[in-house]
Amino acid sequence: MKRTTRRDFLTYFGVGSAAANFLFGLPSLGWAASQSRKKRVVFLFSPNGVIPKHFWPDAEGRDFELKRILEPLSPFKNQLLTLHGVCNKIQGDGDGHMRGIGCLLTGVELFPGDIQGGSDTPAGWSQGISIDQHIKNKLQADAATQTRFGSLEFGVMVPDRADTWTRMSYAGANQPLTPISDPYQMFDKLYGQAKNRELLASVLDDLKDDFKRVEKHLSHQDRQILQSHVEMVRTVEKELQAELARTEKLDSEEPKHLDHAIPELPANVQAENDNMPQIAKMQIELLVNSFAADFARVATYQISNSVGNPRMRWLGIDEGHHGLSHEPDSNETAYEKLIQINTWYAEQVAHLAKRLSEVPEPDGNGSLLDNTTIIWTNELGKGNTHTRNNIPFVFVGGGLGFDMGRAMKYNRVPHNRLLMSISEAMGFPTKEFGNPDYCGDGPLTGLV
Repeated sequence: MKRTTRRDFLTYFGVGSAAANFLFGLPSLGWAASQSRKKRVVFLFSPNGVIPKHFWPDAEGRDFELKRILEPLSPFKNQLLTLHGVCNKIQGDGDGHMRGIGCLLTGVELFPGDIQGGSDTPAGWSQGISIDQHIKNKLQADAATQTRFGSLEFGVMVPDRADTWTRMSYAGANQPLTPISDPYQMFDKLYGQAKNRELLASVLDDLKDDFKRVEKHLSHQDRQILQSHVEMVRTVEKELQAELARTEKLDSEEPKHLDHAIPELPANVQAENDNMPQIAKMQIELLVNSFAADFARVATYQISNSVGNPRMRWLGIDEGHHGLSHEPDSNETAYEKLIQINTWYAEQVAHLAKRLSEVPEPDGNGSLLDNTTIIWTNELGKGNTHTRNNIPFVFVGGGLGFDMGRAMKYNRVPHNRLLMSISEAMGFPTKEFGNPDYCGDGPLTGLV
């Protein structure tokens, strides 16, 4: 059975649009079979550079060993690609951190502005669209690849303020997009039922009748896939409800019993700092769910922000990340703590990859990870030098069709060329992206 449009689908089965979004990818209904392989991409950001000696593989090619920071990704070594020597060469206004995050996905200069960084000239927002939104627009322009949201912007402890350090995604020039750091707010965006925490309720109960109407048209395999997705969403609901109960309990206690964060941190970090690991996992579950339901095929997952300063007390580290990143390499204590911090970020990448690998692709073509590429990146190559050379770019998963299981080294190539390669791999070749001065040599070679 093949329907020409999604409107035909809704009319034929008499189901609501919310239920339909769970069902469009199932082969039994003809949608998946009539579509080409889904391609998805996630841009995952962590801040303040890395420790290169413990990050980059020494050898090139397939015979490489993962250093300490990347060790959590060892289960996915055959689906891993590291790119050393990719540099953010964008100059202009703003300090290194501002240009690091503001130009990371846009590949173009920042506007002049009145946001003063730690050095250099003040700056404003980026002058162009980011690669995630460029790809989203291309996908949404084709009825065959349209999704409910197009893209989703996840955050983890991103400060509740709008400035160049807190935004990596742009809908266009001077149009920064705000990541959603509250998993309850993201849950409400995705499923549209939970209007606030106090009224959180099952989004699936209201869909039960719709699912029953469609169930008889599904194959045995698709019924299992649908049930698996239903159970996955229920698990998220239970986690959100449990967290709500814990929050209400803490709110009812006297302030002296609360573990307040250190006062100099931004306000939202004070409230959420020690919950960062749990929030990170909750957001990952919602991201995986959104891909399984085909709500979007593009996502950003921004952990903290440029100059992010979370205190990773769950690692036994009381100092803020940004402060530690400014310490010289000779400070062995700080050096070790930075390795641990970056290893924790790698663990979040590995957890996202693991969850994607555990969810079957609705059309039966492998797992979500087989058709999704995670791109882990950073605004700096190294924190205490503020260099934007050798920006971390680590790819995990098969969505882009790159030749994985390798460590590659380039000779200081502009990152604009990599952005062009990503767009091309998603099916949208482009002669330039961002500042055309850095695009003349075309997309990077050797990726496929």
